[in-house]
Amino acid sequence: MRSMIPLVLLGLGSMITALDFTIVYVALPQIGREVGFGPSDLQWVVSAYAVPFGGFLLLGGRLSDLLGRRRMFVLGMLLYGVASLLGGLAGAPGPLIGARALQGLGGAVLMPATLSLVVTMFEEGRARNRAMTVWAVCGASGMSVGALLGGVLTGAFGWEAVFFVNVPLAALGVVAAFGVLAPDEVRRAGVLPSDGLRRAGVLPSDGVRSAGVLPSDEVRGAGVLPPDGVRRAGGFDLPGALTGTAGVTGLVFAISRGAEWGWGSAGVLVPLVVAVGLLVAFVVIEARSRSPLMPLRLLANRHTSAAVGAILVYGMTLQCVPYFLTLHFQDVLGYDAMQSGLAFLGPTLGIALGNLAGERLIPRLGLRGTLLLSVLVGVAGTGVLAFSLSVDGTYLGLLAGAVGFGVGAGLSFTTMFILASTGVAAHEQGAVSGLSSTVLQAGSGVGLAVLVAVAGRGGEGLTGEALRVATVEGLRGAFFAAAGIAVVGVLAGLVIPRRVSVPR
Repeated sequence: MRSMIPLVLLGLGSMITALDFTIVYVALPQIGREVGFGPSDLQWVVSAYAVPFGGFLLLGGRLSDLLGRRRMFVLGMLLYGVASLLGGLAGAPGPLIGARALQGLGGAVLMPATLSLVVTMFEEGRARNRAMTVWAVCGASGMSVGALLGGVLTGAFGWEAVFFVNVPLAALGVVAAFGVLAPDEVRRAGVLPSDGLRRAGVLPSDGVRSAGVLPSDEVRGAGVLPPDGVRRAGGFDLPGALTGTAGVTGLVFAISRGAEWGWGSAGVLVPLVVAVGLLVAFVVIEARSRSPLMPLRLLANRHTSAAVGAILVYGMTLQCVPYFLTLHFQDVLGYDAMQSGLAFLGPTLGIALGNLAGERLIPRLGLRGTLLLSVLVGVAGTGVLAFSLSVDGTYLGLLAGAVGFGVGAGLSFTTMFILASTGVAAHEQGAVSGLSSTVLQAGSGVGLAVLVAVAGRGGEGLTGEALRVATVEGLRGAFFAAAGIAVVGVLAGLVIPRRVSVPR
């Protein structure tokens, strides 16, 4: 029971980073009218959050390993609180976009900190699976809860409420962190994570903190560390941080703008080419660095590499479905902000169901079997949802597909992130968390750009009923495309060794 209190706090952090993607979706029309955004500029309210969030995740994950996970959790919460306050007070497009960018930076700090804290607090096996289920319920359902909460708050209090709601949540998170999360004493010394020493059986649980029993020379003399082990544990890869962060940021930016500006435009091609060059340089730097931002050896772990593939496909497909559901609710069915938010109760419950099922299925089916099942359920649900779209349809007609999609998404989310952390040392969980989160956001950027292009075909110049019919056809095509691409996730599941024993 004692461990559940910090887990609830970490779940709150996970939910905040997820719901801030979708909480503004249903508020966008009102934001456009009242803040003064033009039709072509309104998407920046979403993109201004996504670009820094995706770009700085690798750096945020590594800083959690080096500077302390509780510190980065608190910093992320503070950034969120300040940015949300500024967003709610913004009266013009520029300040609002700046506030959203600051929120994205806060998410890049907060998300890997919460994930690595969950993983290092619980032993691999049943305890970690249960903890990851709670974390995943909060994170995966946050996408749908964001749309639900955004609709209710916008309808009742106006668009500013979707920003102000984060302020008390962030303040609560900061205060609670100092009371329920263990301090980062050992990391402060720059020696080694305390878990590493304890698990190796070298020191008692508080040996380093109690009396500084073993100075670095004695640790090296005992054969515990290589001669420069302390420096490697506390080093910081500045070239890797600069190239990796700039490369991912440029990639996310180019992809997010491709559908609107055209893939052949200079505004897309130039940052895309520069981003690819920076990412190639990043890989070369990481291969040679003594303290890499993202140790490439982590990808030699078949669990982590399979998870990266599965997370990429998930981000490109199921992660994007709530965005298109929002369009269907408002543009086709004519729901207002509050009705659109309430309509997300169905997929939200499905996601929670899938998260909870993952904890029970993984010990029985293994990570491989559970991931394959989750892909099939998600594909089936999304396909049913596509067939259910209709100009004169009802919410009940969509419910089976929406819930089925939610179950598959929730089951996938839990399994993928448990898979990514399996077999990884405690002192590198931040790096894996940053990698997993970066791949998720990059996948979402790619997927959304592709699916938006699919959904937008055939609607140019139409109005009234003809536009609604074209919108339905476009959304149906986007859902079918998402389901088709999601099948590729089966390949990631096949990479997982068949005979992996999952501790109960």
